[in-house]
Amino acid sequence: MKNLHIILASFVSATVFCMASATAEDRPNIVLFLADDMGYGELGCYGNPDAVTPNLDHFASQGLRLTDCHAASSVCSPARSSLLTGRTPYRNGVFTWIPNGSPIHLRTSEHALPKLLQQAGYDTCHVGKWHLNGLRGPGAPIFKEDTHQPGAFGFDEWLSVTNFFDRNPIMSRNGEIEEHTGDSSEIIVDEALKFIQTKTSAKQPFFTVIWYGTPHDPWVAGEADKKAFTLLSEKAQEHYGELVAMDRSIGTLRQGLLKLGIAKNTIVWFCSDNGGLPRFDPPTTGGLRGFKGSMYEGGLRVPAVIEWPTGIPTSRITRYPAGAVDMFPTLAEVAGLKKKSMLKPQDGQSLVKLFSEEIGPRKKPLTFRSRGRLAVIDNDLKMIAQPNGNKTQYELYNLKNDQAEQTNLVEKEPKLAKRLRRKLNALNTSVTASVEGHDYPEKKIAAQPPRIFWWESEVYRPYFSEWIKRPEYESRLKRFLGQQKKKKQP
Repeated sequence: MKNLHIILASFVSATVFCMASATAEDRPNIVLFLADDMGYGELGCYGNPDAVTPNLDHFASQGLRLTDCHAASSVCSPARSSLLTGRTPYRNGVFTWIPNGSPIHLRTSEHALPKLLQQAGYDTCHVGKWHLNGLRGPGAPIFKEDTHQPGAFGFDEWLSVTNFFDRNPIMSRNGEIEEHTGDSSEIIVDEALKFIQTKTSAKQPFFTVIWYGTPHDPWVAGEADKKAFTLLSEKAQEHYGELVAMDRSIGTLRQGLLKLGIAKNTIVWFCSDNGGLPRFDPPTTGGLRGFKGSMYEGGLRVPAVIEWPTGIPTSRITRYPAGAVDMFPTLAEVAGLKKKSMLKPQDGQSLVKLFSEEIGPRKKPLTFRSRGRLAVIDNDLKMIAQPNGNKTQYELYNLKNDQAEQTNLVEKEPKLAKRLRRKLNALNTSVTASVEGHDYPEKKIAAQPPRIFWWESEVYRPYFSEWIKRPEYESRLKRFLGQQKKKKQP
C-alpha cells in the first residue's frame, strides 16, 4: 500500500509538472463554484438528513471532499476577495460588508487570479454575484463604467450582478443590461456552459467562475423544488428548495463537461463563501457553534469538494485543514503561473500534494481578522481573540476533540495559549502593514470609491421608473425616493 501511495504521488507531481510546461490547450480547465451563505451542514454528504442534493453528493463521492475547509471570512465580500488573491481580506481592502460610506472594494492594485490566468493564455468568465465593487443592496446590473467591475480584474466575459439575486434576475452582460427568466442558479450555469462550449470548440483553456445567489435570502424556490420539504417551516421549504435547483445546476454543468469530452482535465472546485444562517430546522451548520458573521466554526467552516480526474486519481475524504485562501496558490501551481506573479505576502498554500495523499501537518496557519476580532487555526488548535469591554477575551479550542468549541483551554493549556497568542500578534502586525499599503510598490493605498447603496449612484437613477416595479427593488426604492422627497421639502 505504501508503494501505491508513492506511485500515485509521483503520478500527480509529474502531471502538474507537465501541465506547467505544456501548451495552453493542454493545461487544465478550471471551474469554481461558490454558494452564497451555505452552511457546513446543508448537504446530504455532510450529514443533513433532509437535504435533497444528489448531484453534489455524487460529485463529492468522485473527488476530494474536505471536512475541515474554512472560508477566508465569516461574511460575504471579504471571503470572495480572498478566492481571487490568496490573501486574507484585510490585506486586499475588503474588510467587511457592513459600513456605509467606507472604502471597501477589492483593490485594483491586487494581483487577481483571473488577470494572471488571462495573461497566461486562459479565457476567463464570471457569472452571478460579484459583490466586490462596494455597492450595497439587492443585486443590480453592473455597468461597464464601474471601475471595479469583473472585467477590471481579468474576466473577459461576465454576466453579473452587484450582490445577491434570485428568480427572474436582471443582470448585465459585460455592462449591458439583460433580463432573465427562471431560477438564478440554472440561468448562470447555462450561461457558463455556453462559454465553456465555445472555448472547447476553440481548444482554448478556460477559467469559469460561477458565483450563486443561493441560498442567500430572500428565499424563493420553484414549486416543484419545495415538494420534498412539506414537513419543514415555510421559510425552510423555500431555503432548501433553492438548494435543489442549485444542486440540479451542478449536475447540468458536470454532465456538460462529460458530453464535451473535457471532464477528465477540468478542475471543478465547490465551496461556500461563509458559514450558514441561523433559525433553520434542520440547522445549517451541522452542530457547529455560531453562524454567518461569527468567528466560531459555524461562521467559518464550509463544505468543499474538488474534482479533477487527471490530478485526483482516487476519491477520498480528508481532514486536512484547508482554506479558501488556498485556491489561488493551488490553481496557480496547476496552471503553471510563476510564483513571482503573486503579490506577497500570500496567506494560502498550494494543496496540489494533497490531491494524491495525506501530507501531514499544515505548515502555514489559517488566519482571520474581522471587525476587531482575530482568529488563527494551527492544525487542530484554534485561538480566537475578541473584544470584551476594555479587554481582549482569548479562547483556545482543540478542533479535533471539540469541533463544537465548547471547552475553552486557555487556562488549562497556558503554553499552547501563549504560542497561539504569538501567532495572533504576528498576524495582526503583518496584516496592519498590508492595510497601510506596504505590500504595493508605491507603499500606499490608491483612492477608493465610497461604499454606498447602488440607488445612491446617479448612474442608476434613469432606471428607477422601471425597476421600482420589480419585487426585489420595490420597497427599497420607494423608501429611498420618499426620503429624497422629504429632504427637498421646505
